[in-house]
Amino acid sequence: MGRKGRTEGAIGWIVLFVLTILIILPLGTVLLQAVKPGLLGEGSSEKGASLLLEVFTRPLWSRALKNSLMLGICTTFFGTIFGAVLANLRVKWDFKAGRLMDAAAWILMIMPSFIIAQGWVYFASGNGVARAWLGWDGISSMVFSFPGLVFIMVLNKFPFAYVTIKSSLEWKPQRLSYAARVNGATAWEEWKTVQAPLCIPAYCSAAILIFMDTIGDFGLPSAISGVYRFQTLPYAIYQALYSSPIRFDMAGVLSFYLVLIIIAAMILQYAVMGKKRFDFMDTGTVRTVPERPPKAAGTLLNVTGAFLAFLTLCVPIGSTIIMSFSSSISASNFGFTLDNYKNVILESGDLLTGLRHSLGIALAAAVLGLILGFFVSYVMNYSDFAFKRVIDMLSLVALAVPGVVLGIGYIFVWNQRWLEELGLQMYGTPRLIILASVAAAIPVITRVLTGGMAKIPKQMLFAARIQGAGLSMRVKTILLPLLKGTIVSAFLSAFGGSVFNLAINTVLYPPNYTTLSVYISRGVENLEFGYSAAATIAGGGFVVILILLVECLTRNWKRSPEASEE
Repeated sequence: MGRKGRTEGAIGWIVLFVLTILIILPLGTVLLQAVKPGLLGEGSSEKGASLLLEVFTRPLWSRALKNSLMLGICTTFFGTIFGAVLANLRVKWDFKAGRLMDAAAWILMIMPSFIIAQGWVYFASGNGVARAWLGWDGISSMVFSFPGLVFIMVLNKFPFAYVTIKSSLEWKPQRLSYAARVNGATAWEEWKTVQAPLCIPAYCSAAILIFMDTIGDFGLPSAISGVYRFQTLPYAIYQALYSSPIRFDMAGVLSFYLVLIIIAAMILQYAVMGKKRFDFMDTGTVRTVPERPPKAAGTLLNVTGAFLAFLTLCVPIGSTIIMSFSSSISASNFGFTLDNYKNVILESGDLLTGLRHSLGIALAAAVLGLILGFFVSYVMNYSDFAFKRVIDMLSLVALAVPGVVLGIGYIFVWNQRWLEELGLQMYGTPRLIILASVAAAIPVITRVLTGGMAKIPKQMLFAARIQGAGLSMRVKTILLPLLKGTIVSAFLSAFGGSVFNLAINTVLYPPNYTTLSVYISRGVENLEFGYSAAATIAGGGFVVILILLVECLTRNWKRSPEASEE
């Protein structure tokens, strides 16, 4: 018993140390740099902490702060309502386009925002598909405005609310619903007084997910920067790092406020939920069974679902495909050509080089993240380590911290002269991107693995230990066989996210070193629409095919004994 405690304690301390290095140290240095500029050797300022107040007086800083807040609040409000309405309709009614809506929601959650945003650029720009082919002259001024950006963001972020709320509605407290109806409540009153209050955690989770993902989104302002300047905190931080001279003070202050806003949003979420109980699973709880809608309502639901999938996926992706075959940056002068693909794939080695770099970084980050994430999940599920709740919190912090803030934190930590003297020079090398990608992937990996481990009872591992099986034997003979499918899912999620992580790659990529996401983003910024569109389809398509191929090849291997019994 003592040896078990020492082993699990050692694992817990190692995991806590690694997470501190990967997540807390970079985040802490960002906050420290904002309060005391120049302390870490990155820039200097005689104003010190008073520099924090200048965000309200400097036009660029204040505009970035205001834009981010307004975009985050509006997108959260409309995205949560939109996702909630769709989720309630999807759970209540059984209609054919429902599965199409589910697929569209998951694709949007996985697909990087900068790819969706650049598709809207191709569609709605002054010389885009909408004006040239459909004759919509006013589309550009509508889309590339604040209401238009909110519209695009809502279409891109509502799946967080849709998936979260839909999951919470799959079970209903039937006895409470019957009691409400017996006492004269209408269907609306029943929903308002019974179902909606019990789903408050899901609504709060959906809202905070949308808000964090929106306010930390670097992809959208980066993708539209060539046609519309909308200053946000992540993009202003990026500009500070690539200005001359480099403005570490500006990057630190803006990162401080970005983190502060996210912390305030999380505190607000906890305040709304309070210490109330929302559990209702008992013998009176039944799974929600969708009903067949009336013919007219069913037709309307099918049309709505199909149109939503078309608007959210077909419009941006279709516009990207069209531009990839265009001989001109203007759709009005469209001429079919394969030159863009020829230049991208055959004549220019930049795409293949960037793709090779991205795949190598993503593979290393996914493997390292999977190993670390496995032990994080093991400690949280099976260990009595005193600080396992701290580990759980640290694994979630990276989910709340935007990639651009994480990236600048890694610059502050690893761009130190004394580290170079110790032979630990990481800044300006791909290794730093791998470390940051591991930190960004940890929340996803641990959530996936923790969910899988939760189904394996602790008593099973205890029985094996009583029979003399050590930790490695228990992992090899019990956990790995039962978690094959979960491990593959966690690996592919981390791999795909690392390949398309624009923020971290843009902030940390070394000189004369390019990655797939940076290569595509640079093309859009330089208005090389056909070139970047072909790179998106070719590079992104290759990555998607690779992920699907791995999924197919591991399908038989993933079958666990548990699945076989079923």
